[in-house]
Amino acid sequence: MLRIHFTDHDLARVRIAAAPDPLWETVLAMQKLALDGIPAFARWRRRVREELRERDARTAVRFLQAIAPPARYFPDFLTPAESAGGLKAGLAALRGTPSDRLGREVGLMAQHHRLPKWIHGLAEGVALDQVAEALKIAHDTLVAPQWTTVRTQVDTDRALRSRLAGESGTFGLLDSLRPAFRWEAPILTARYPIDRDLHLRGRGIRLVPSYFCWDTPVALADDDLPPVVVFPVSHEHEPAPLPKHLATLLGRTRAAVLYAVAGCPSSGELADRLGISAAAVSRHTTVLRDAGLITSRRHRAVVLHNLTPVGSALLG
Repeated sequence: MLRIHFTDHDLARVRIAAAPDPLWETVLAMQKLALDGIPAFARWRRRVREELRERDARTAVRFLQAIAPPARYFPDFLTPAESAGGLKAGLAALRGTPSDRLGREVGLMAQHHRLPKWIHGLAEGVALDQVAEALKIAHDTLVAPQWTTVRTQVDTDRALRSRLAGESGTFGLLDSLRPAFRWEAPILTARYPIDRDLHLRGRGIRLVPSYFCWDTPVALADDDLPPVVVFPVSHEHEPAPLPKHLATLLGRTRAAVLYAVAGCPSSGELADRLGISAAAVSRHTTVLRDAGLITSRRHRAVVLHNLTPVGSALLG
């Protein structure tokens, strides 16, 4: 069991990640690739395994699976806090991991499973660029093609948690984390591979909803790092893959915009999810709105979009 101990100061410093964390999603996706028997990822796994026939991607994933197999422990340096600011920021922080920390985490890896000889070079930082490059390739292969769905599901979960926090405070937020957690003040408990107590000691905690986390949450192993817990989002009502007929009819980007509008996002959220400019979002939403497929409503400085019944019918 994992037991997270809160003080009054910690309850005032509970934060929910603003967006999916690209490095957490990449590491967890890589682990799910090696685990059959999870229906929620079956379709994704079939697609990814086809793409891994390309040599560079296959080599990168196998390289990383030696460092972070689906086991009780993988090193914390793979998921630096800076990754909350995007993949580029996360990889830059990873490249700057201090050698003493690398030494400790490689030592912990050796306690949990047998390591290839080359991994011991990580303790001196000699392979960090190789790790960063492999993570970039793995992200582009495993996570990026799924990013619209990842972002939609995580945004939906975050909106729910934020609403509960507004209505019922931090206690309501923590209690909403069932069934992954059980909140009995002042301790948040979850099923976990090992028996562990995490004392927050006034530092608060960052909660990271994750698409590729499954069944049990994941916490950083080092208690001295700023506390982070990653927890699984629901895969219920997950949108189906973008229909090919829509891409043919509307063009791939405009079809993706229509598809993403099903989550009632703002223009800024559409740009983030799809990796396009604000000007492109405005152009595509104008065409879709003029065609009667979506509606748009301004609330102060934010423009919110929603599907019309015709748009919903077109999505099927």
